[in-house]
Amino acid sequence: MAGEYTGQVMLDGIGAFLRRHAGDMLAPEIRAPNVPAPPLYDDLARTVPARPPGFCVGCPERPIFAATKLVEQELGNHHIASDIGCHLFSIMPPFELGATTMGYGLGPASASAFNSPDAKRRSISFVGDGGFWHNGLTSSIGNAVFNKNDGVIVVVDNYYSAATGGQDILSSRATNRTKSTKHPITEAIKGMGVKWVRHIDRTYDVGAMRSALKEALTTDEKGPKVIVASSECMLNRQRREAPLKAKAAAEGKRMVRTKFGVDEDVCTGDHACMRLSGCPSLTVKHLDDPLRDDPVASIDESCVGCGNCGEVADAAVLCPSFYQADVVSNPTGWDRFRFNLRQSVIATLQSWRERGRPVFGEQAA
Repeated sequence: MAGEYTGQVMLDGIGAFLRRHAGDMLAPEIRAPNVPAPPLYDDLARTVPARPPGFCVGCPERPIFAATKLVEQELGNHHIASDIGCHLFSIMPPFELGATTMGYGLGPASASAFNSPDAKRRSISFVGDGGFWHNGLTSSIGNAVFNKNDGVIVVVDNYYSAATGGQDILSSRATNRTKSTKHPITEAIKGMGVKWVRHIDRTYDVGAMRSALKEALTTDEKGPKVIVASSECMLNRQRREAPLKAKAAAEGKRMVRTKFGVDEDVCTGDHACMRLSGCPSLTVKHLDDPLRDDPVASIDESCVGCGNCGEVADAAVLCPSFYQADVVSNPTGWDRFRFNLRQSVIATLQSWRERGRPVFGEQAA
Protein backbone atom coordinates (compact mmCIF):
# COMPACT_ATOMS: atom_id res chain seq x y z
CA MET A 1 0.00 0.00 0.00
CA ALA A 2 1.32 3.43 -0.92
CA GLY A 3 0.48 6.84 0.41
CA GLU A 4 0.27 8.53 3.76
CA TYR A 5 -0.80 6.39 6.72
CA THR A 6 -3.41 8.66 8.25
CA GLY A 7 -5.14 7.97 11.54
CA GLN A 8 -8.25 6.74 9.76
CA VAL A 9 -6.27 4.36 7.53
CA MET A 10 -4.55 2.87 10.60
CA LEU A 11 -7.86 2.59 12.47
CA ASP A 12 -9.57 0.79 9.59
CA GLY A 13 -6.68 -1.59 9.01
CA ILE A 14 -6.06 -2.53 12.64
CA GLY A 15 -9.80 -2.75 13.29
CA ALA A 16 -10.35 -5.17 10.41
CA PHE A 17 -7.42 -7.33 11.56
CA LEU A 18 -8.66 -7.53 15.16
CA ARG A 19 -12.23 -8.31 14.16
CA ARG A 20 -11.00 -11.19 12.04
CA HIS A 21 -8.42 -12.69 14.37
CA ALA A 22 -9.30 -11.52 17.89
CA GLY A 23 -12.96 -10.62 17.83
CA ASP A 24 -13.56 -12.04 21.29
CA MET A 25 -11.21 -9.41 22.75
CA LEU A 26 -13.31 -6.52 21.43
CA ALA A 27 -16.35 -4.82 22.89
CA PRO A 28 -19.64 -5.93 21.28
CA GLU A 29 -20.22 -2.58 19.57
CA ILE A 30 -16.75 -2.80 17.99
CA ARG A 31 -16.95 -6.52 17.25
CA ALA A 32 -19.98 -6.05 14.97
CA PRO A 33 -19.02 -6.41 11.31
CA ASN A 34 -20.93 -3.33 10.16
CA VAL A 35 -19.86 -0.73 12.68
CA PRO A 36 -20.47 2.70 11.16
CA ALA A 37 -17.40 4.78 10.48
CA PRO A 38 -16.71 7.52 13.02
CA PRO A 39 -17.94 10.95 11.99
CA LEU A 40 -15.55 13.19 10.11
CA TYR A 41 -15.02 16.52 11.77
CA ASP A 42 -14.80 18.90 8.86
CA ASP A 43 -14.32 21.90 11.10
CA LEU A 44 -11.01 20.73 12.56
CA ALA A 45 -9.11 22.89 10.10
CA ARG A 46 -10.97 25.89 11.49
CA THR A 47 -10.64 25.00 15.18
CA VAL A 48 -7.12 23.55 15.34
CA PRO A 49 -4.29 25.94 14.41
CA ALA A 50 -1.79 24.82 11.80
CA ARG A 51 1.50 23.65 13.29
CA PRO A 52 4.09 23.34 10.52
CA PRO A 53 7.27 21.46 11.45
CA GLY A 54 10.25 23.54 12.44
CA PHE A 55 13.42 23.76 14.47
CA CYS A 56 13.36 23.02 18.20
CA VAL A 57 13.45 25.82 20.75
CA GLY A 58 17.03 27.09 20.91
CA CYS A 59 18.19 25.07 17.88
CA PRO A 60 21.68 26.26 16.85
CA GLU A 61 20.79 25.78 13.18
CA ARG A 62 18.18 28.54 13.19
CA PRO A 63 20.74 31.41 13.27
CA ILE A 64 22.58 29.88 10.30
CA PHE A 65 19.55 30.39 8.11
CA ALA A 66 18.78 33.78 9.62
CA ALA A 67 22.28 34.82 8.53
CA THR A 68 21.63 33.36 5.07
CA LYS A 69 18.45 35.43 4.76
CA LEU A 70 20.34 38.58 5.75
CA VAL A 71 23.07 37.88 3.18
CA GLU A 72 20.50 37.30 0.44
CA GLN A 73 18.82 40.59 1.31
CA GLU A 74 22.15 42.26 0.58
CA LEU A 75 23.50 40.20 -2.33
CA GLY A 76 20.32 38.86 -3.92
CA ASN A 77 18.85 35.37 -4.22
CA HIS A 78 21.13 32.36 -4.77
CA HIS A 79 20.47 28.78 -5.75
CA ILE A 80 20.37 26.87 -2.45
CA ALA A 81 20.73 23.10 -2.37
CA SER A 82 19.34 21.56 0.81
CA ASP A 83 20.09 18.19 2.37
CA ILE A 84 18.43 15.53 4.50
CA GLY A 85 18.51 16.26 8.23
CA CYS A 86 17.23 18.72 10.81
CA HIS A 87 18.55 21.60 8.70
CA LEU A 88 15.98 20.74 6.01
CA PHE A 89 13.46 22.65 8.15
CA SER A 90 15.03 25.70 6.51
CA ILE A 91 12.63 25.17 3.61
CA MET A 92 9.72 25.96 5.95
CA PRO A 93 8.56 29.40 7.15
CA PRO A 94 9.94 31.80 8.15
CA PHE A 95 13.13 31.03 6.20
CA GLU A 96 11.78 29.32 3.05
CA LEU A 97 15.30 28.63 1.79
CA GLY A 98 16.17 25.80 -0.55
CA ALA A 99 15.50 24.86 -4.15
CA THR A 100 16.54 21.21 -4.35
CA THR A 101 17.02 18.21 -2.05
CA MET A 102 18.59 15.02 -3.40
CA GLY A 103 19.70 12.70 -0.60
CA TYR A 104 21.59 12.22 2.64
CA GLY A 105 24.95 13.98 2.32
CA LEU A 106 24.33 14.97 -1.29
CA GLY A 107 23.40 18.65 -0.90
CA PRO A 108 26.68 20.01 -2.31
CA ALA A 109 26.83 17.23 -4.91
CA SER A 110 23.39 18.19 -6.19
CA ALA A 111 24.60 21.78 -6.65
CA SER A 112 27.39 20.72 -9.02
CA ALA A 113 25.31 21.46 -12.09
CA PHE A 114 24.91 25.07 -11.00
CA ASN A 115 28.64 25.79 -10.82
CA SER A 116 28.94 27.08 -14.36
CA PRO A 117 31.97 29.35 -14.96
CA ASP A 118 29.68 32.07 -16.34
CA ALA A 119 27.24 31.96 -13.38
CA LYS A 120 26.51 35.39 -11.97
CA ARG A 121 26.22 34.13 -8.40
CA ARG A 122 27.72 31.22 -6.54
CA SER A 123 25.44 28.48 -5.32
CA ILE A 124 25.00 27.74 -1.62
CA SER A 125 24.61 24.18 -0.41
CA PHE A 126 24.08 22.66 3.02
CA VAL A 127 25.08 19.31 4.46
CA GLY A 128 24.75 18.11 8.04
CA ASP A 129 27.57 16.51 10.01
CA GLY A 130 25.76 13.16 9.89
CA GLY A 131 25.35 13.33 6.11
CA PHE A 132 28.91 14.63 5.82
CA TRP A 133 30.33 11.45 7.36
CA HIS A 134 27.73 9.23 5.67
CA ASN A 135 28.88 10.04 2.15
CA GLY A 136 29.23 13.82 1.91
CA LEU A 137 33.01 13.81 2.41
CA THR A 138 33.52 11.98 -0.87
CA SER A 139 30.37 12.63 -2.91
CA SER A 140 30.10 16.32 -2.01
CA ILE A 141 33.46 17.66 -0.79
CA GLY A 142 35.70 15.39 -2.84
CA ASN A 143 33.57 15.93 -5.92
CA ALA A 144 33.71 19.72 -5.47
CA VAL A 145 37.52 19.66 -5.19
CA PHE A 146 37.98 17.32 -8.15
CA ASN A 147 35.70 19.34 -10.44
CA LYS A 148 36.98 22.72 -9.19
CA ASN A 149 33.48 23.82 -8.23
CA ASP A 150 33.27 27.44 -7.14
CA GLY A 151 30.24 27.18 -4.87
CA VAL A 152 29.80 27.70 -1.14
CA ILE A 153 29.28 24.67 1.10
CA VAL A 154 27.99 24.99 4.67
CA VAL A 155 28.52 22.00 6.95
CA VAL A 156 25.97 22.16 9.78
CA ASP A 157 27.80 20.60 12.72
CA ASN A 158 25.60 19.96 15.77
CA TYR A 159 27.91 17.26 17.26
CA TYR A 160 25.53 14.34 16.61
CA SER A 161 23.43 12.57 14.05
CA ALA A 162 20.61 14.64 15.52
CA ALA A 163 17.82 13.92 13.05
CA THR A 164 17.89 10.20 13.85
CA GLY A 165 18.00 10.50 17.64
CA GLY A 166 21.29 12.11 18.63
CA GLN A 167 23.76 9.29 18.07
CA ASP A 168 27.49 10.00 18.26
CA ILE A 169 29.47 10.34 15.04
CA LEU A 170 33.15 10.80 14.20
CA SER A 171 33.14 14.53 14.99
CA SER A 172 31.10 14.33 18.22
CA ARG A 173 32.72 16.18 21.12
CA ALA A 174 31.64 13.58 23.69
CA THR A 175 33.87 10.79 24.95
CA ASN A 176 32.43 7.48 23.77
CA ARG A 177 33.70 4.30 25.42
CA THR A 178 33.07 2.10 22.38
CA LYS A 179 33.47 4.55 19.47
CA SER A 180 36.20 6.86 18.19
CA THR A 181 35.01 10.49 18.36
CA LYS A 182 36.51 14.02 18.39
CA HIS A 183 37.72 13.97 14.77
CA PRO A 184 37.38 17.57 13.47
CA ILE A 185 35.38 18.06 10.31
CA THR A 186 37.69 20.90 9.28
CA GLU A 187 40.68 18.58 9.22
CA ALA A 188 38.85 16.09 7.00
CA ILE A 189 37.85 18.89 4.62
CA LYS A 190 41.40 20.20 4.38
CA GLY A 191 42.62 16.66 3.84
CA MET A 192 40.38 16.43 0.77
CA GLY A 193 42.16 19.45 -0.71
CA VAL A 194 39.86 22.38 0.14
CA LYS A 195 41.93 25.55 0.53
CA TRP A 196 39.22 28.02 1.66
CA VAL A 197 37.84 26.79 5.00
CA ARG A 198 36.21 28.83 7.78
CA HIS A 199 35.06 27.50 11.16
CA ILE A 200 32.34 29.25 13.17
CA ASP A 201 32.40 27.62 16.62
CA ARG A 202 29.26 29.39 17.85
CA THR A 203 26.45 29.56 15.33
CA TYR A 204 24.38 31.86 17.56
CA ASP A 205 26.75 34.67 16.54
CA VAL A 206 24.58 35.74 13.61
CA GLY A 207 26.95 38.56 12.72
CA ALA A 208 29.91 36.17 12.38
CA MET A 209 27.83 33.74 10.33
CA ARG A 210 26.68 36.51 8.03
CA SER A 211 30.23 37.81 7.56
CA ALA A 212 31.58 34.34 6.73
CA LEU A 213 28.83 33.71 4.19
CA LYS A 214 29.31 37.09 2.57
CA GLU A 215 33.07 36.57 2.36
CA ALA A 216 32.58 33.14 0.78
CA LEU A 217 30.15 34.50 -1.80
CA THR A 218 32.27 37.50 -2.78
CA THR A 219 35.90 36.39 -2.48
CA ASP A 220 38.03 36.26 -5.63
CA GLU A 221 39.48 32.91 -4.61
CA LYS A 222 38.34 30.08 -6.87
CA GLY A 223 37.41 26.56 -5.88
CA PRO A 224 35.00 25.30 -3.20
CA LYS A 225 34.48 27.52 -0.16
CA VAL A 226 33.50 25.56 2.95
CA ILE A 227 32.08 26.97 6.19
CA VAL A 228 31.80 24.61 9.17
CA ALA A 229 29.11 26.00 11.51
CA SER A 230 29.33 24.31 14.91
CA SER A 231 27.11 24.40 17.99
CA GLU A 232 25.70 21.55 20.04
CA CYS A 233 22.18 20.30 19.32
CA MET A 234 20.02 22.03 21.93
CA LEU A 235 17.80 18.98 22.42
CA ASN A 236 20.77 16.78 23.31
CA ARG A 237 22.28 19.55 25.39
CA GLN A 238 19.09 19.92 27.45
CA ARG A 239 18.87 16.16 27.90
CA ARG A 240 22.40 16.23 29.31
CA GLU A 241 22.32 19.43 31.37
CA ALA A 242 18.74 19.72 32.66
CA PRO A 243 18.91 16.72 35.07
CA LEU A 244 22.25 17.95 36.45
CA LYS A 245 20.90 21.47 37.02
CA ALA A 246 17.71 20.17 38.65
CA LYS A 247 19.76 17.93 40.95
CA ALA A 248 22.06 20.78 41.92
CA ALA A 249 19.15 23.13 42.64
CA ALA A 250 17.45 20.46 44.77
CA GLU A 251 20.67 20.10 46.79
CA GLY A 252 20.64 23.81 47.55
CA LYS A 253 23.48 24.79 45.25
CA ARG A 254 23.48 28.19 43.57
CA MET A 255 22.33 27.89 39.95
CA VAL A 256 21.97 30.61 37.32
CA ARG A 257 19.55 30.18 34.43
CA THR A 258 19.54 32.67 31.56
CA LYS A 259 16.21 33.87 30.21
CA PHE A 260 15.36 36.41 27.54
CA GLY A 261 12.42 38.75 27.32
CA VAL A 262 10.90 41.60 25.34
CA ASP A 263 10.29 45.05 26.81
CA GLU A 264 6.63 45.76 26.01
CA ASP A 265 7.17 49.52 26.24
CA VAL A 266 9.92 49.42 23.62
CA CYS A 267 8.55 46.80 21.19
CA THR A 268 6.73 48.41 18.27
CA GLY A 269 4.93 45.27 17.12
CA ASP A 270 6.85 45.09 13.84
CA HIS A 271 7.55 41.34 14.35
CA ALA A 272 10.61 41.39 12.09
CA CYS A 273 12.35 39.41 14.84
CA MET A 274 9.96 36.52 14.24
CA ARG A 275 10.46 36.63 10.49
CA LEU A 276 14.20 36.17 11.02
CA SER A 277 14.02 33.76 13.96
CA GLY A 278 10.91 31.58 13.95
CA CYS A 279 11.66 30.27 17.45
CA PRO A 280 8.60 28.55 18.99
CA SER A 281 9.18 30.41 22.25
CA LEU A 282 8.84 33.76 20.47
CA THR A 283 5.15 34.63 20.21
CA VAL A 284 2.79 37.61 20.29
CA LYS A 285 1.02 39.23 23.21
CA HIS A 286 -1.97 41.57 23.26
CA LEU A 287 -1.68 44.53 25.63
CA ASP A 288 -4.44 46.12 27.67
CA ASP A 289 -3.38 49.54 26.38
CA PRO A 290 -6.29 50.97 24.30
CA LEU A 291 -3.82 53.09 22.33
CA ARG A 292 -1.89 50.05 21.08
CA ASP A 293 -3.93 47.71 18.92
CA ASP A 294 -1.08 45.63 17.44
CA PRO A 295 0.27 42.76 19.55
CA VAL A 296 3.87 42.97 20.69
CA ALA A 297 6.49 40.25 20.67
CA SER A 298 6.76 38.06 23.76
CA ILE A 299 8.97 35.18 24.91
CA ASP A 300 7.23 32.37 26.79
CA GLU A 301 8.49 29.97 29.46
CA SER A 302 9.81 27.44 26.93
CA CYS A 303 12.81 29.73 26.29
CA VAL A 304 16.13 27.95 26.92
CA GLY A 305 18.23 31.12 26.89
CA CYS A 306 20.15 30.45 23.68
CA GLY A 307 20.15 34.16 22.84
CA ASN A 308 19.32 33.73 19.16
CA CYS A 309 16.44 36.23 19.20
CA GLY A 310 18.64 38.97 20.59
CA GLU A 311 21.53 38.07 18.27
CA VAL A 312 19.24 38.25 15.24
CA ALA A 313 17.78 41.54 16.41
CA ASP A 314 21.28 42.96 16.77
CA ALA A 315 22.61 41.60 13.46
CA ALA A 316 19.59 42.82 11.54
CA VAL A 317 19.53 46.14 13.44
CA LEU A 318 15.91 45.50 14.35
CA CYS A 319 15.20 47.01 17.76
CA PRO A 320 16.53 47.21 21.31
CA SER A 321 13.48 45.62 22.93
CA PHE A 322 15.16 42.31 23.79
CA TYR A 323 16.73 41.93 27.21
CA GLN A 324 18.55 39.20 29.11
CA ALA A 325 17.77 38.20 32.67
CA ASP A 326 19.56 35.74 34.96
CA VAL A 327 17.28 33.67 37.19
CA VAL A 328 19.20 32.64 40.31
CA SER A 329 18.16 29.58 42.29
CA ASN A 330 19.36 29.33 45.90
CA PRO A 331 20.83 32.86 45.88
CA THR A 332 23.63 33.83 48.22
CA GLY A 333 23.58 36.81 50.56
CA TRP A 334 25.56 38.82 48.00
CA ASP A 335 22.97 37.96 45.34
CA ARG A 336 20.17 39.22 47.58
CA PHE A 337 22.06 42.40 48.42
CA ARG A 338 22.66 43.22 44.75
CA PHE A 339 19.02 42.45 43.90
CA ASN A 340 17.68 44.72 46.66
CA LEU A 341 20.10 47.48 45.63
CA ARG A 342 18.98 47.29 42.01
CA GLN A 343 15.33 47.33 43.03
CA SER A 344 15.91 50.44 45.15
CA VAL A 345 17.65 52.27 42.30
CA ILE A 346 14.92 51.32 39.83
CA ALA A 347 12.17 52.42 42.23
CA THR A 348 13.91 55.78 42.76
CA LEU A 349 14.26 56.39 39.03
CA GLN A 350 10.64 55.42 38.44
CA SER A 351 9.43 57.84 41.12
CA TRP A 352 11.46 60.66 39.53
CA ARG A 353 9.90 59.89 36.17
CA GLU A 354 6.39 59.85 37.62
CA ARG A 355 6.89 63.25 39.29
CA GLY A 356 7.97 64.74 35.98
CA ARG A 357 4.87 63.63 34.08
CA PRO A 358 2.16 66.22 33.35
CA VAL A 359 -1.24 65.56 34.96
CA PHE A 360 -4.49 66.54 33.24
CA GLY A 361 -8.15 66.80 34.15
CA GLU A 362 -9.55 66.01 37.55
CA GLN A 363 -6.35 64.35 38.72
CA ALA A 364 -4.69 67.76 38.90
CA ALA A 365 -7.09 69.00 41.58
